[in-house]
Amino acid sequence: MISCYPIGDGCLCWSFGETIDEELVRKTLFIYKKFKKMDLLEKWGIHDIVPSYKSIAFHFAPSKEGLEKMERELDSAIRDYWTRLEQEKTIPSLEGKKIIFPVVYDGEDLKDVARHCRMSKEEVIRLHCEGRYMVAMVGFKPYFPYLLGLNPLLETPRLETPRTRIPAGAVAIGGGQTGVYPEESPGGWNLIGRTDPELLKQVEPGDIIIMKNVENLNED
Repeated sequence: MISCYPIGDGCLCWSFGETIDEELVRKTLFIYKKFKKMDLLEKWGIHDIVPSYKSIAFHFAPSKEGLEKMERELDSAIRDYWTRLEQEKTIPSLEGKKIIFPVVYDGEDLKDVARHCRMSKEEVIRLHCEGRYMVAMVGFKPYFPYLLGLNPLLETPRLETPRTRIPAGAVAIGGGQTGVYPEESPGGWNLIGRTDPELLKQVEPGDIIIMKNVENLNED
């Protein structure tokens, strides 16, 4: 069920469901990408669109006139796209970029992840590199990608006590998700490796990230 609600006085958010699954994420990102290409955004006074797993937020100037008209037109367009997706009964292709992330798997929690998952460190690395991770959204920190596609065999609870400092580029697992820290920050995910954080600057929702096991990050 689609619902719309304000977030402060300069944002309207449309939500498309309660659960998180790949089909809902793909439908959400499909609609997001459609709006990103629209010339109407300038007409409506919208200066930013931010997707999440199951919602899209439209940001505009708080003093914008004609807010009710904009909301009606947006709501109509969103519901039209959603109806088409439901009628087609297919999971939309997002045509995102495929980006390879070289990863050195030497994270300080790799051994603990392997122990929790009852497998060797080599098996953790193999399964993690087999994944094709879709960027569901970017948030928490600038360029931090929330990735779908982690093998359920690698699911590992977050740390009971978060670290106060995690280095930029750390590759980590938290629950059923995996991600890359774009900058030094606190965090509670399990560190399994490291990559070049500069790679994150090209990542957008809908892209596919592929992890490649390397001995060092300077490999060609």
